[in-house]
Amino acid sequence: MKLSMAFKTVTRTLFLVFSLLLMTGQASAQAVLIPSPPQIAGSSWVLMDPLSGRVIMEHNSNERLPPASLTKMMTAYIVERELDEGRIAMSDMVPISVKAWRTEGSRTFVQEGTSVSVEDLLKGVIIQSGNDASVALAEFVAGSEGAFVDIMNQQAQLLGMKDTHFENATGLPSADHFSTAYDLAVLAQHIIQDYPENYPLYAEKHFTYNNIRQPNRNSLLWRDDSVDGLKTGHTEEAGYCLVASAKRGETRLIATVMGTSSSESRAQEVQKMLNYGFRYFETERLFRAGQELMASRVWGGQADEVSVGMPEDIYVTIPRGSREQLESVVDLDSVIKAPIKVGDELGRVRVVLDGETLVDEPVLALTEVPEGGLFKRIWDAIKLFFVQLFN
Repeated sequence: MKLSMAFKTVTRTLFLVFSLLLMTGQASAQAVLIPSPPQIAGSSWVLMDPLSGRVIMEHNSNERLPPASLTKMMTAYIVERELDEGRIAMSDMVPISVKAWRTEGSRTFVQEGTSVSVEDLLKGVIIQSGNDASVALAEFVAGSEGAFVDIMNQQAQLLGMKDTHFENATGLPSADHFSTAYDLAVLAQHIIQDYPENYPLYAEKHFTYNNIRQPNRNSLLWRDDSVDGLKTGHTEEAGYCLVASAKRGETRLIATVMGTSSSESRAQEVQKMLNYGFRYFETERLFRAGQELMASRVWGGQADEVSVGMPEDIYVTIPRGSREQLESVVDLDSVIKAPIKVGDELGRVRVVLDGETLVDEPVLALTEVPEGGLFKRIWDAIKLFFVQLFN
């Protein structure tokens, strides 16, 4: 990765250029050739890298469509949030209501009047796509399915799912129940990253409850060892839908397809998307959280330097073999004065590839620099005056 730096002083430029060349080495840039994405037989689709958030390919990804049982991803996400925050436990027993027992469509086959553990119901939702299990969990968490739907819609807004509205916890057809391929990919991103301890449930191939063994409907779990979740959906109105995630090496991708013609078609189309993404793209972590990019001069402080860096890991999704062509520009404030607190924004870093900005993030103080004493402030003010005068 060749990195060009723009700074306010020569010393900063020499420091960071030297450091980054040591990390990345030098290599001649070569053109990276990428074919057009494959044609996908569906109403809408999107292929996303969850670490960088980059969309690799898409078609009508913001079109509002019925999500069918992909809805249950949000049902499961809210249950996982409740588990994470300690308001419920996997061992909690959930009473099964008449409404849950009578819910139509795919089922876990829970019985009215019995009690089932949260763990079994969550598996019923994720693996078997059980509508009855979904309603039972919704009633347990929020008191009623209607109240749970309110939580679903609030959560969707918090996650940035701007084109999503839920009417139920199951995905059964309803006039004002819709989502998009992009929003569902964002939801999958949060399922994977926010509650990783529960994500292995999405890779389980079978679940047995009430002596009835049912397979996971995501057939890619049998065909592609790199696929480890997430969810299928189907109604007459929605067609056949699938959100799947896979990880190969250090790169993870999420593929969503909606409105295909059959269960086989949705698997084939998602497989094409994943194969294309992994063949031609890769994920690179450019900066680590808390990693010092450089030490910058501070005026009027108890210390003369402040460590600056990124508050979180920064990833990019780039064509394979293009790392050497990345260009990075760090632009810090020309004069940094104490006091400085950890987290204060002191500039920005941009990473560009072939004219496209991949990263534009603030650079923050990693260390605190309190204001210096009176003599130190006066002396630094005199030195700063002459520095600015000669610059």
